[in-house]
Amino acid sequence: MDEGKHLKATLGTLQLWAIAVGLVISGEYFGWSYGWAHAGTLGFLITTLFIAAMYTAFIFSFTELTTCIPRAGGPFAYAQRALGPTGAYLAGAATLIEFVFAPPAIALAIGAYLNVQFPSLSPRWAAVLAYVVFMLLNILGVQIAATFEVIVTMLAIAELLVFMMVVSPGSHLRNFLSHGWGGSDGLSPHLIGGMCAAVPFAIWFFLAIEGVAMAAEEVRHPKRSIPIAYLSGIGTLLLLALGVMWFAGSVGDWRTLANINDPLPQAMKLIVGARSGWLHMLVWLGLFGLIASFHGIIFGYSRQIFALARAGFLPRFLAAIHPRFDTPWIAILAGGVVGIAAIFSDNVIHFGGQPLTANIVTVSALGALLMYIVSMVSLIRLRQLEPDLPRPFRAIGYPYTPAWTLFCASIALGSLVYYNRLVCLLFVLLLAIGYILYRLRRRLVLGAEPQATFGEGR
Repeated sequence: MDEGKHLKATLGTLQLWAIAVGLVISGEYFGWSYGWAHAGTLGFLITTLFIAAMYTAFIFSFTELTTCIPRAGGPFAYAQRALGPTGAYLAGAATLIEFVFAPPAIALAIGAYLNVQFPSLSPRWAAVLAYVVFMLLNILGVQIAATFEVIVTMLAIAELLVFMMVVSPGSHLRNFLSHGWGGSDGLSPHLIGGMCAAVPFAIWFFLAIEGVAMAAEEVRHPKRSIPIAYLSGIGTLLLLALGVMWFAGSVGDWRTLANINDPLPQAMKLIVGARSGWLHMLVWLGLFGLIASFHGIIFGYSRQIFALARAGFLPRFLAAIHPRFDTPWIAILAGGVVGIAAIFSDNVIHFGGQPLTANIVTVSALGALLMYIVSMVSLIRLRQLEPDLPRPFRAIGYPYTPAWTLFCASIALGSLVYYNRLVCLLFVLLLAIGYILYRLRRRLVLGAEPQATFGEGR
């Protein structure tokens, strides 16, 4: 293991906020509307508020870990210190699955948006092209990547505000309330089940904000910048999520938007028509939201792969740093290979009666929820093991906020397992294969498996 490899600290507060919002903002553009198909507008609104409460408590708690252990591994580094190698593996593998499987869903949405303008362009090959372009941009340097993230995040937020402004004259409460509980004639007898099934799509509104932790090693003033970025980021995303849901669901029959990858252009089309310049502007500028998240998550998964390889959980060559650009270039390429494979994996991931994108979103949400649970356990364990550890930011509302996060994440994880058994089986299989390979590699490299005791790795 080569713990001597470190990434340069060059990021400021604005760039970190842009990464926090940019990682997630594509969730406001697509993916979430599948939740309407399960729970209706009102049922999904309640589900989203529940998940938003979980994320707020999570950020209040997670920021303590990020500021006191500012390492590129993020959750993996916290669990390694608090729970030893087994806990570290669970946190690292869950985060890796979350961050490696989120980009293919976003790339497919980029392809769907481009297909609106160029019907002859294959969405999948457009997704592959997006991978090539943004992997290259991430390899060229963290400052270039971060500056680009600030620009596209600002444009993405502006475009969401433009969407709300343009469709607002046609927004009516009766449209949002119509069939709002998911049933064809009012309250659905399966309301609770529908809300539980909609959980992964509510998570999609906020998924990956914790990716800021993967940039912590590259922040100039982590004690100050990280709390500001996290707290302002979650506030920005919550306001945008509520605005997008209301305006998209109130312009017409929201059921026509419930199973598609481009709900915002289709919602705008109901107001301005298919030939409007506003619609074409939304399609083109709407790409910035998808690009901001796609670009940011490539940044995140590369740092997670780098940290896992540096600590010996993955092959050491994946921790290579480019001699000129100081970026984990092999890790960037490795995650891209997996993502491109997922784009063409219909027979593996397209099952359970859901679209490919919906299943990829679910796999990412499973990884996120497992990571949230392990992280909160790590926070509580570190408070017990190392009460004197310097904590520049102490969890707001401790111990209630981590306990609330654990409660919400456990309910959400149970819901996902119950309603997505085949996808969950794939998730468990990925975790098991990874753990077996990790143990085999440890035996080959180190000659013997170390004892998995709490606190190992400190």
